[in-house]
Amino acid sequence: MTGATEKMTGARAFIECLSKEDVEVMFGYPGGVLLPIYDALYDADVRHILVRHEQAAAHAADGYARATGKTGVCLATSGPGATNLVTGIATAYMDSVPMVAFTGQVPSSMLGNDAFQEADITGITLPITKHNYLVPSADELPRIIKEAFHIASTGRQGPVLVDMPKDVTTDELDFSYPEKVDLRGYKPTFKGNPLQIKKAAEEISKSTNPVIYAGGGIISSNASSELLAFAEKIMAPVTTTLTGIGAFPGGHPLSLGMLGMHGTKYANYAVQECDLLIAVGARFDDRVTGKIESFAPNARIMHIDIDPAEVSKNVRVDMPIVGDAKEVLANLTKHARQCKSENWIKKVGEWKAKYPLHYVNSDEFIKPQYIIEQIHEACEDAIIVTEVGQHQMWAAQYFSFKEPRTFITSGGLGTMGYGFPAAMGAKVGRPDKVVFNIAGDGSFQMNSQELATVVENDIPVIVAVFNNGFLGMVRQWQELFFEHRYSYTCISGSVDFVKLAEAYGALGLRASKPSEVRPVIDEAIASGRPTVIDFIVEREENVSPMVPAGAAINEILDLEIKS
Repeated sequence: MTGATEKMTGARAFIECLSKEDVEVMFGYPGGVLLPIYDALYDADVRHILVRHEQAAAHAADGYARATGKTGVCLATSGPGATNLVTGIATAYMDSVPMVAFTGQVPSSMLGNDAFQEADITGITLPITKHNYLVPSADELPRIIKEAFHIASTGRQGPVLVDMPKDVTTDELDFSYPEKVDLRGYKPTFKGNPLQIKKAAEEISKSTNPVIYAGGGIISSNASSELLAFAEKIMAPVTTTLTGIGAFPGGHPLSLGMLGMHGTKYANYAVQECDLLIAVGARFDDRVTGKIESFAPNARIMHIDIDPAEVSKNVRVDMPIVGDAKEVLANLTKHARQCKSENWIKKVGEWKAKYPLHYVNSDEFIKPQYIIEQIHEACEDAIIVTEVGQHQMWAAQYFSFKEPRTFITSGGLGTMGYGFPAAMGAKVGRPDKVVFNIAGDGSFQMNSQELATVVENDIPVIVAVFNNGFLGMVRQWQELFFEHRYSYTCISGSVDFVKLAEAYGALGLRASKPSEVRPVIDEAIASGRPTVIDFIVEREENVSPMVPAGAAINEILDLEIKS
């Protein structure tokens, strides 16, 4: 503990702890049991952004964390305030995002009595947090907050919840903040076993058809430059997961883009024919592997991950290396030699030339892919945040990302309503960047109330609504597998997005034909205002390529290209 102590309430100690952790901003919503904390916030230096729904607070903290690499912070009151955070916490947990969620709780003496706005939030969130705490006393609050930030931001990152009974915030304590954390049983491995690394280097030198499969762990560990150096040294093509997009430059000759259900044909073909698959910071998700028994059938598999629980969880692993991606890749690059991959690189290049991503453009209807291309052309260094659905896949496919932390999306949980508040958090964290939220007309309506938040706080996020009048990805599945029976997926005419934006004081724009696409994008960027662009797109455009659920990833459907 630090030497000097000062008598203060738990509420003030909470603010002091945030200051010690260099918290710049938090997203929250007040309530009865949080009144002592909100009173302390009234004249505190910590920036607080009042959202309009607690779920948005969690998503905004998540977006802030992904855009900056710092730990996101959100705050909600007891009962429904706390339970409204659950979807956002689960989203962060699935994608390994560092976040600390603080919740108010009824006084300790009333716990378990079904008091007004009581909910067992630590019990509810036990499966979706890296760790959580019910603070027993004001004296314990500084230690617990210190541990929460340490756990959230180290090892395999993830959300931690701290539940604070009201008496913890009103009681007094002698405040001092711990200088370090020493948790028995929590000692993440960073270095990687030297013998395993040398064996892996030897195995790499024997390979003729290698593929590097990179996931979100590359971005979490800030290992993008190490990944680039490694790939160029061994001369292996690189494919990424959805959350790994940006970890490797999209325009690089060795880039294969995304693999899996909606990945490029050439990425999927390369994985299926490689003799060595080097997985780094990825977890072999079912959207990547397809039919697990048929995944990478000819390959020896090397898996580098900081979480030992992920190794051999879904697929057999021949060469496991537990450690931080940045450390392990740097060490592995020192020992590795170039693969004998000249013929393989040529073959992969032929696949890329033969099977490019493509769509049929139109002079009459706005194609969603065209919008993505025009946003890229207008502002190629923008941060792109997405909701979940067809538009998410088009953004992943048609925007060429050069840098990490510029593509932010809900991967593991697939959370509709995530994108707009996450974009808000990203813009707060990276005010120097243009931030686009690529949205569907279904997803955007799930948290569109945050237009009030971005207008009030002058957070100029641009929302590009791909308005096709459908819950598009579900409709696509209904078209392909349920004989065009569009059961409850049509939401046509449900809202005028331009008027909605204007009602909140934001800028509302619309494009209904291709010639209008670029002008409204340019106007939105130039305005410097929170903006909603209503793009009236081709109603039944499908995401392609597509691997059906349960099929091998090289069993790719040739979908009809609509013209």
